[in-house]
Amino acid sequence: MYPVTSTQSTIAPLGEIRLAQKTRSLDLTQVAEWDNGKVLRKEDYLAAEEPLEIRIGDKPLSVTMRTPGDDLELAAGFLFTEGLIIQRSQIVALDHEIENVEKNRGNVVRAVLRPDSEPDFEKMRRHFFAASSCGICGKASIDSVRARSLEPPNSDFRLDTEVLLRLPESLRASQAVFGRTGGLHAAALFDVKGELLILREDIGRHNAVDKVIGWALLADRVPLRDSVLLVSGRGGFEIVQKAIVAGLPVVASVSAPSSLAVQLAREMRQTLIGFLRGRRFVIYAGEERIQSP
Repeated sequence: MYPVTSTQSTIAPLGEIRLAQKTRSLDLTQVAEWDNGKVLRKEDYLAAEEPLEIRIGDKPLSVTMRTPGDDLELAAGFLFTEGLIIQRSQIVALDHEIENVEKNRGNVVRAVLRPDSEPDFEKMRRHFFAASSCGICGKASIDSVRARSLEPPNSDFRLDTEVLLRLPESLRASQAVFGRTGGLHAAALFDVKGELLILREDIGRHNAVDKVIGWALLADRVPLRDSVLLVSGRGGFEIVQKAIVAGLPVVASVSAPSSLAVQLAREMRQTLIGFLRGRRFVIYAGEERIQSP
């Protein structure tokens, strides 16, 4: 994926984005398990949760609680889906901040943007204080999406129902950390044939989506005109919003969408599917993209 570079550099050039050496996505703890009157003391795995601070240059932009791992993808996806950048080339450099690494435990990512891409930090501070990486709620959110002049997703994309029905099992089979903790959300990209392209896990569903979209952005695969996004939790507004920014024509979830998510998907002509379980699903928007064999 991304070549590993020396850990001595403060900022890695964009073409040499470095993955974290240690992800700390799991923690081990002692627990007492009660089972039908018997108590068993054992070790158990927990999904790790730590804050990640995203900086632009030396200026702090946002802090989000996340599961450590794939932090650079998370930062890139966040910058992209929240509208700070519109293309990969605007990121000059991206890496973990290694100054004061003992203090911040690697929980700081620093991005260097092109000079013409520097945001209005006062405006951004107000936005992300309210949003906390989840998107602003309500009418302001939809207005902000409209203001970005986003194109409706690929209208020619079609997905076979049998392919769609196979996706949840593929998602579950690939959730390595969830299988050991039961405590993480997952987001995954699939192609039109149902082949898994990428899967990312995180304690926050919006973070998992940002990691997936960040991967695609850094791999020059955006817009994702011919892909499907599947999320393990509900299909909330922030998921649909981020998927529209990435150009995804189909978003599916194993649980229910929110009313605002449905409203936005219908307005942007995106296909939104909920309750994808077994051999059943509900289409809330964009029925024309789903085809029976």
